[in-house]
Amino acid sequence: MDNSGKEKEAIQLMAEADKKVKSSGSFLGGMFGGNHKVEEACEMYARAANMFKMAKNWSEAINCLNAAIDIYTDMGRFTIAAKHHITIAEVYESELVDIEKAIAHYEQAADYYKGEESNSSANKCLLKVASYSAQLEQYQKAIEIYEQVGTNTMDNPLLKYSAKEYFFKAALCHFIVDELNAKLAVEKYEEMFPAFSDSRECKLLKKLLEAHEEQNSEAFTEAVKEFDSISRLDQWLTTMLLRIKKTIQGDAGDLK
Repeated sequence: MDNSGKEKEAIQLMAEADKKVKSSGSFLGGMFGGNHKVEEACEMYARAANMFKMAKNWSEAINCLNAAIDIYTDMGRFTIAAKHHITIAEVYESELVDIEKAIAHYEQAADYYKGEESNSSANKCLLKVASYSAQLEQYQKAIEIYEQVGTNTMDNPLLKYSAKEYFFKAALCHFIVDELNAKLAVEKYEEMFPAFSDSRECKLLKKLLEAHEEQNSEAFTEAVKEFDSISRLDQWLTTMLLRIKKTIQGDAGDLK
């Protein structure tokens, strides 16, 4: 089926779903009368959303998902509503490139997951929020999330290895704003989570702080290169490190 066919079918499904919702009377009537119409409508909205996505009709896909979310939240089914919020966030993230809106939907999903005590799912969404917030220079928001998730995971034997990464990222956000804050943050994280002291991330932070204090771009670059030769830096870390390096006087702003 070509895209226009998919779109036609999606429009039809959406209309049928709307009809089912209307004919079910009130939501309460639907819920307590053993009426499955509302639930069927939600499934239709989700199927229509998938077809709209295939046809690259993003705004209609988002409308269908929002319609399903409204019904699921009324029914108290927050986990599935959260999943739909994530789907919308991903459309904003990769197709419509509206990061502010992606953040809003990841936050909503995280709230719903927290309410259902699905903490690891909530954390995944929050880490997306933190990563994008830092990119948008909303460092305080990013710091709060990284510290919160780091603190939540450091006591969990399965997750504590990730905690050092979250504290590392929080410290980098601090560093961009203020060198002294970063220094104090690193001390605080070492105290809270002694394993952080021995991590390569913590050692790198200390070298970077020293280089920054001496306004020595060569030493800064050297420390980053050494770290990168063992653990490859991803795009996010590279961006943050460049922002810090630019605060060294007379720096050209690259990591070569």
